[in-house]
Amino acid sequence: MFCIKELFINEKIRAREVRVVDSDGEPLGVIPTKEALRIALEKKLDLVMVSPNAKPPVCKILDYGKYRYEQSKREKEAKKNQKTINIKEVRMTPRIDSHDLQVKASNAIKFLKAENKVKVTVRFRGRELGHTNIGREVLKTFVTMIQEYGEVEKLPRMEGRNMVMFLTPKK
Repeated sequence: MFCIKELFINEKIRAREVRVVDSDGEPLGVIPTKEALRIALEKKLDLVMVSPNAKPPVCKILDYGKYRYEQSKREKEAKKNQKTINIKEVRMTPRIDSHDLQVKASNAIKFLKAENKVKVTVRFRGRELGHTNIGREVLKTFVTMIQEYGEVEKLPRMEGRNMVMFLTPKK
């Protein structure tokens, strides 16, 4: 479900000496692992290795179940606050009418306002493939129509029978 990294706790800690931090956040210093484990058990808490790469490793005395629960809550919150970027596509042909081009531009503006990237594709069929310059002109006029809402991320280029261009929303 969530990727909480498994930590070494209690008897699974193999280091001879560890730097121990108390449950209140007070450093207890570098002590043998068995002594740290004894202190943790007296307080009815767990000894958790929080920094295994340090010299000596850092362990905390805390309630491991509560710690894992708080970690999963933090990860959920971070995942919730992530912004996903969707790519919306607008397709047209090189012989598109001006009104149809305006409709496509208004759709692209709607996508850009919603903070989505837009992939603009001009499809060439048959003999149209010999006149890619017409498709390039269509894309130029398209960019001028949406220039106050978005900017070109990737310039137009041919991909097989399609000319593709990417737009991103303006900041």
